[in-house]
Amino acid sequence: MRRTATGAAVAGLLLLLGTACGSRLPESDFENRATPTPRAAAAPIRVGVISSATSPVGGSAFTGPRDGAKAYFDRLNAQGGIDGRPVEVRLCDDGGSGVGNNTCVHRLVDEDKVVALVATTALDYAGAPQVSRARVPDIGGQPIGPAYDTYPHLYGIYGSLAPRDDGTPGWDGTLYGGTEVYRYFKRVHGARTAAVVSYNQSASAAYARLVTQGLRAEGYRVVTEQVDFALPNFRAAAADLKDQGAELVFDAIDTHGNAQLCKAMDDVGAHVIAKVTNVQNWTSTVPEDYKDAPRCRNALWATGSSRNYEDVGDAAVREFRDATEGLKTHSQWQLEGWAAARWFTDAARSCVRAGVTRGCVDAFMNRGKPYTAGGLLIPVTYERLTEPPKTRRTCLSVARWRDGRGWVSQGDMNATCFDVPQIGYRP
Repeated sequence: MRRTATGAAVAGLLLLLGTACGSRLPESDFENRATPTPRAAAAPIRVGVISSATSPVGGSAFTGPRDGAKAYFDRLNAQGGIDGRPVEVRLCDDGGSGVGNNTCVHRLVDEDKVVALVATTALDYAGAPQVSRARVPDIGGQPIGPAYDTYPHLYGIYGSLAPRDDGTPGWDGTLYGGTEVYRYFKRVHGARTAAVVSYNQSASAAYARLVTQGLRAEGYRVVTEQVDFALPNFRAAAADLKDQGAELVFDAIDTHGNAQLCKAMDDVGAHVIAKVTNVQNWTSTVPEDYKDAPRCRNALWATGSSRNYEDVGDAAVREFRDATEGLKTHSQWQLEGWAAARWFTDAARSCVRAGVTRGCVDAFMNRGKPYTAGGLLIPVTYERLTEPPKTRRTCLSVARWRDGRGWVSQGDMNATCFDVPQIGYRP
């Protein structure tokens, strides 16, 4: 699977995981249709976007992919849609709960009969089994939980090599992540001691264990710091990582927690080579989020699997930025939501002659060819390997924050690549 250290960051950065059963809409309702008549060809192509917009984590924590996808479809429709057919986007806020997620899945899949889901960003993707049973392609979702490495017809934004055939995550319940991020900081910056900060919450702790294993596999001395999710004492954690001589700090916490941790690090004088965060925190709101931590703020680094949204010299990024000029903020998750919408559009365009159905879109996703969304993504692949790979060559996108300049890319993401071991962990 492609649960790299960067991709796995999204899987572990936040909270509750879970799945639940639901009803199935027969695939026969959507397959084997005749070529559309001229009237049918003019009908909208309906897609669904599920986001935990009002989750307990905060109102804007999960809306980036949704906003990026919607911006893409708005632009697409202004240019004539797909073969003259507009894309009709049905949004659903699941409230960050499994019950709400199942309700959204039922509404979009069974009632609205969407052709596909796009850019799903769910705190608790409880409806994933229902989506899979209905054979609805879910394209470019954020792997906050293990669903995209568990079920067929679900295609996370970072790809997967897992079997995805029996409802079990990964290989017999074990997922794998690479060590390329840690290799990068060791080789490029000579770091040898790293701290890992997490909440005492299952998903956060699980990702922290993966980071710790990966760092140790790369030869780091690791300092672990776990804080209470409800009443975190970041100052104590910051003081300890200073005393331990941490050169790098990795986290499995949200944006608000990162800001508090950074302030605590500045307050106690904990200076590091890099405060490394994940793709969810790769946003333009850094000056506001970290306003009380100027030193730590300028030590922020982010890693991911997509091209820096600040790289406006790239044509695909510039297209995204031009279309989202009206948004108050920009983020890497918005760019990945945009890429997910482009992915669906390319799939749907391949189906114009035969008819844009769930089955045809799914076949495009399963064609076995890497996908880059015009260069926005490090090539994404889906395979079904019976055994997990022991090593893998993996590339990563790296950026660091600079006041007055924003996120500055560090090298070419398609050339910053390492052959690294794959570390197993339980979600």
